[in-house]
Amino acid sequence: MTDSATSPLAAISSSLADVVARTSPAIVSVHSHRSRASGFVWKPGLVITADEALADEGAVTITLADGAEHTASIVGRDHTTDVALLRTGAKTIPPIVLAQVVPPLGTLAVVVATERGAPTASLGMVSLVGERWRSLRGGDIDARIELDVRLRHSHEGGLALDAAGRAFGMAVLGPRRVLTIPAGTIERVATRLETHGRIARGYLGVGLQPVRLDDGVGAMVMSVDKQGPAAQAGIRQGDVIVAVNNERIAGVRALIRSLGPDSVGSTIDLALQRAGEPVNVKLTVGERPET
Repeated sequence: MTDSATSPLAAISSSLADVVARTSPAIVSVHSHRSRASGFVWKPGLVITADEALADEGAVTITLADGAEHTASIVGRDHTTDVALLRTGAKTIPPIVLAQVVPPLGTLAVVVATERGAPTASLGMVSLVGERWRSLRGGDIDARIELDVRLRHSHEGGLALDAAGRAFGMAVLGPRRVLTIPAGTIERVATRLETHGRIARGYLGVGLQPVRLDDGVGAMVMSVDKQGPAAQAGIRQGDVIVAVNNERIAGVRALIRSLGPDSVGSTIDLALQRAGEPVNVKLTVGERPET
C-alpha cells in the first residue's frame, strides 16, 4: 500500500494547491451593473478582466481577496480580443507575471477565479492548441488555446495556469467551449489601452453590402462618408470592391476584419468594378472614429 505522504497523486495535489495559494491574492472580483466577473492585477493599480463580462454602463467595483472593496474606472476595452483594463486605487497587491508560453496539448491547467470575492479553482486539461487566429469580432489572438474545464460566467477573466504555476492566459467563455486569451495578446492589447485608452481600427469610410459576382464575391459600396478615406480616393456609391492589394476579397466581414490596428495609415490598392468596368484606386486607411 502506497504511503499517502509519498503518493504521486498527493504530490500533484499539494503542488496544485500551492499554485492556487500563490496566485489567489492577485485575483479580484469585478462587479458592474448586475454583472459579475473575475480579474487579476496586471500592474499596481491596474486590473485586467474579460470585456464581454463587463457591463456597458454603470459603476464598476472590485473586491480583493481580503474582502476589501474599491471603485474602479475603465481605462479602455477591446471587444475584439475580449480584454478590458480597469484602474483602481488598490496599489499594494503584487501583480501577476504573465508567461508568454503556450502549454502543450493534454497538460493540466488550473483556472483561478473568484465567486463574490471568494477565490475559486477549477482543474482541467488543455484540450486544443492551435496557431494564431482572428476572433469573430476581428481581433488578432496570438494562439488558440482551449480548455476542458468548467467555467461559470462569474469566473470569466480568471487566470489560466499550468501545473508549474505559470499564468499563460485569461479564461473566457467562447461558443460551446472555454477559450484562453494568451499572455502575449493580453500584454499587447493592455499596453495599448494603458497608453491610448482604445485600440485603433482601420476605417475606409464606406457602408458595404455583399454581392455575388460571376467569378466570386464582392463588396458593394452603399454609402460613402464625405469626409472619409474612400471619398478622398474617389470611390463612389455603387462601386463594387473585388480585391485588396491584388488579392480577391472573401467577403465584407473578412474585409472589415483585415482592418486591424496595424492597417491605420497604410496605403492599399483597391480593385473595383464601376458600371461593369474595372477601376483601380489607392486608398490610405484612416482610423475608425469612436461612436
